[in-house]
Amino acid sequence: MRKKIVAGNWKMNNSFNRGIELATEINKLVRKQDEHNVTVILSPPYIHLAEIARIIDKDVVSVAAQNCAAEPKGAFTGEVSAKMIKSTGAQYIIIGHSERRQYYCEDNPVLKQKVLRALENSLTPIFCIGELLSERESGNHFKVVKSQLEEALFDLPANAFGKIVVAYEPVWAIGTGVTASSAQAQEMHAFIRLTIADKYGKEMADSISILYGGSCKPSNAKELFANPDVDGGLIGGAALQADDFFAIINSF
Repeated sequence: MRKKIVAGNWKMNNSFNRGIELATEINKLVRKQDEHNVTVILSPPYIHLAEIARIIDKDVVSVAAQNCAAEPKGAFTGEVSAKMIKSTGAQYIIIGHSERRQYYCEDNPVLKQKVLRALENSLTPIFCIGELLSERESGNHFKVVKSQLEEALFDLPANAFGKIVVAYEPVWAIGTGVTASSAQAQEMHAFIRLTIADKYGKEMADSISILYGGSCKPSNAKELFANPDVDGGLIGGAALQADDFFAIINSF
């Protein structure tokens, strides 16, 4: 059965102290639940990783980095390697977020290397894919998403690909207040699963968690998560408030 996942991407927000407070608040809320049928992930800035990994209850909350270097180590000022991230106690890495693609010109070959670095260090990649508004309006959204999967992930052997979490983020619905309709989300998630099935087989496709990552919030999470191919969310702004984030977790 596929994992249900709610991952909070804090992006470049929260001071060190506020980050620890927020992680502590979320940890308390999740720990109080009678059932833990949702994998909860916090993805803070690098400076928080080690301390949050130390203070949270790893049975109910996991930690992810927001990025990693494409190189394993070396003279790359300002970069953070997957091995370094692993040493903090983190278990996941977000790779290929649209903001990394757009603002830092990370293309599929670079992202492919980052995925390999993550897997080499026993970290689970949360691999982001998604189209721009212009690509959707031109009718190329399926083609774009398929190429992102193929060029960055489809050289992986099946046993390695099976460790990936996919996050679909319509770029036109990130930070804009616009959300893909429930039907649009399901349509693309089903297409992603079919594309994976064509490459790796139906059994593999049915085992891969696919998250929705476009302005998911407490008011729409339940409707989005009710879709058969939507296995959770990669949450942005709503992850910065403990109550909102917990409400999304409870949408399952």
